[in-house]
Amino acid sequence: MELPFAESYKIKTVEKIHRSTREQREKWIKEAKYNLFNLRSDQVYIDLLTDSGTGAMSDKQWSEMMVGDESYAGASSYYKLKNAIKDITGFEYFLPTHQGRAAENVLFSAMIKEGDIVPGNSHFDTTKGHIEFRKAKAVDCTIDEAKHTELDYPFKGNVDTEKLENVLKSYPREKIPLIIVTITNNTSGGQPVSIENMKEVKKVAGKYGIPVFFDSARFAENAYFIKKREKGYGDKSIREIVKEMFSYADGMTMSSKKDAIVNMGGFIGFRHKEHFEKATMYNILFEGFINYGGMSGRDMNALAQGLYEGTEFDYLETRIKQVAYLGNKLRKHGIATQYPFGGHAVFIDAKKFLPHVPKEEYIAQTLAVEIYLEGGVRAVEIGTLLADRDPVTRENRYPELELVRLAIPRRTYTDNHMDYVAAAVINVFERRNSIKHGFKIVKEAPILRHFTVELEKV
Repeated sequence: MELPFAESYKIKTVEKIHRSTREQREKWIKEAKYNLFNLRSDQVYIDLLTDSGTGAMSDKQWSEMMVGDESYAGASSYYKLKNAIKDITGFEYFLPTHQGRAAENVLFSAMIKEGDIVPGNSHFDTTKGHIEFRKAKAVDCTIDEAKHTELDYPFKGNVDTEKLENVLKSYPREKIPLIIVTITNNTSGGQPVSIENMKEVKKVAGKYGIPVFFDSARFAENAYFIKKREKGYGDKSIREIVKEMFSYADGMTMSSKKDAIVNMGGFIGFRHKEHFEKATMYNILFEGFINYGGMSGRDMNALAQGLYEGTEFDYLETRIKQVAYLGNKLRKHGIATQYPFGGHAVFIDAKKFLPHVPKEEYIAQTLAVEIYLEGGVRAVEIGTLLADRDPVTRENRYPELELVRLAIPRRTYTDNHMDYVAAAVINVFERRNSIKHGFKIVKEAPILRHFTVELEKV
């Protein structure tokens, strides 16, 4: 008998979770104004809202926290993290930040000004928010294949270099401070970017003298897909692939709460000293001194260890196969998802799931609420609410993809939990024709509204 696949870890500590009733959930979600972010964690049975900061740290990471150096300047924890970042990414210079959006805030404060154009592949919510907050414009240059959820295409996160070059030709060089490549591409369904595409982007950027920065929250998962899907990389290690990936970038932002498997932390990596020095002032202003940048020494230690664990093949295979396990259960029942599956989540195509709900009534949010009501499973909308309003017209932006993201925390849930999630989604699918209407907005923030929006039923 062939030995079956099994997880690359064993469980040492557990946390109790509470299974609620449908009646309780109806009350809770109404009190939360139909915003899943407003639910208390003890009102959720299985929490797939995000994979950010929700994973389980290892025994070695917890051990590293006990020897953290909390010195304000020159802490050994800072140098441990600096060495790990250089070893894994190759970047000589770095600034620690308390999380990924803080890294964006520091970097963009140094590089982006009003009226600028920032091309990339489907900028995520905080990235676009930071760009538009500065009265600049994010331009999506993702390949068209990403829009077709059931198309089997290996690198749907890729940048369309023809679209990119058209943007670069259309504006003066001084209006384009950088190009952002998100690896993996979250907004298009956690889809990877190929090494070949990274090379092409760097080549196009080089023609115009524009730096390329990677949004690298899930860089290790991206490397895994390159190893599995891209010709010539099957025999390379994850860390060899990571080194080559970052060789095509001038810098990176990192939300370490994803692929470094920590509960809090982030950083910016730089290839060029001038970029590092320009950002240093903002890091001190917004985050803290450059030796800690909003992080404690113990957190820097855990992050350094997590970077090594997060780039181990066995860990990545366990993590990504669990995502595919859930995705395959849904697809076998006829539920459309972004395919192939990404590295951190299953993305349900809400338009195909709920074709009767008008787009003005927030299709993906409607589905996410129904999944919570069915089984206490918290997911998140990646659709019109997240897309926000056009900063000029203030009209809703309706993205081509209306997705519900089931983001799976790292080393946290078992496949039995995935079976439960699949059953909850399938139950909603079987009664989908009875769901005719969604929600209208009662109250919203002018930017990044989906975090705090208040809704009521239509």
